[in-house]
Amino acid sequence: MPNVTLNNGVKMPILGFGTNVLNGSLGIRCVSEAISVGYRLLDTAHIYGNEEAVGKGIKQSGIDRKELFVTSKLWVYDSGYESTKKAFETSLKKLDLDYLDLYLIHRPRGDVKGSWKAMEELCQEGKIRSIGVSNFLPEQLNELNSYAKTEPVINQIETHVFFQEKILYPFLKNSSTQIEAWSPFAAGRNNIFINPVLASIGKKYQKTNAQVCLRWHFQRGVVAIPRSSQKAHMMENIDIFNFQLSDEDMKTIETLDLNRSQFPEWR
Repeated sequence: MPNVTLNNGVKMPILGFGTNVLNGSLGIRCVSEAISVGYRLLDTAHIYGNEEAVGKGIKQSGIDRKELFVTSKLWVYDSGYESTKKAFETSLKKLDLDYLDLYLIHRPRGDVKGSWKAMEELCQEGKIRSIGVSNFLPEQLNELNSYAKTEPVINQIETHVFFQEKILYPFLKNSSTQIEAWSPFAAGRNNIFINPVLASIGKKYQKTNAQVCLRWHFQRGVVAIPRSSQKAHMMENIDIFNFQLSDEDMKTIETLDLNRSQFPEWR
């Protein structure tokens, strides 16, 4: 599994496993299976309500904790210095881990400055290896960086073939903050898995639409965290490192951009 090196020197897998809506026994099974087929980056969040299941899935897998890169996120109503400290400890306890590899501010709401200060301190204490943000626009990142002692290593955003982020993508590529896609398949919207343009490209390489999408992210230097409850699809999604999209393919995929969010509820 190829890695990206974050701005603090920490290495992070460029392809991981998303867990939103994978709760309870389903979440435990999926996390354990994802690890068994080769995933090492696991992404969860307090608001998903499945941190405990993710932690149990990790334990069930039997893998050494040090081989994993585990991310969780701070939700809006826990913003602020003291609240962030408490929320982090709650997440850590639910995951049954000694530390997190990455902790993100889930949305740019509330007392971001207080939250960031708390996260910086947790990082200094060794409880978090890296800190970052999610769903931040350029102006919000600039504001955070105006007072931050530690620059965010990640901005986890909505980006996929239907929303290629013509402003935020180049902004982040020209910064030292890594881009991560929280919905690399646009949650299946716009019939992405049967899209004829993607299918035509995939046919040349004997790859599926999903694999073409993930390879597109990879070649753009974007960390992606696809989610699946089916082991066959987990294996399919991780099998993208034995082919390369041509420049022509990449330009063709550019034509799919609708230049608008497919998740207006998150705006």
